[in-house]
Amino acid sequence: MSKNKIGMILGLFLALFHAVWSICVALMPMMVQDFVNWILVLHHINLPYTIIVPFVVTNAIILVVLTFIIGYIFGWVLGYIRDLVLKKTR
Repeated sequence: MSKNKIGMILGLFLALFHAVWSICVALMPMMVQDFVNWILVLHHINLPYTIIVPFVVTNAIILVVLTFIIGYIFGWVLGYIRDLVLKKTR
């Protein structure tokens, strides 16, 4: 698999995850807050984080785009490392 394909897969996965997160924050912020609190309790962490309201569409779009870019870069680097390892083992 090419570095580009691995980058696209990871980028799209992270972007989709954050798009779903943004939709959840927009539609049901209190449930998301409860979920975050529960996850933190599972990790034995007590932090004063709160879900910011009102929801801002521009911030959600920036989040999704940035996570795609970061995911693509990490995926591309992962593909590069994979190619190096395969090249050395042949």
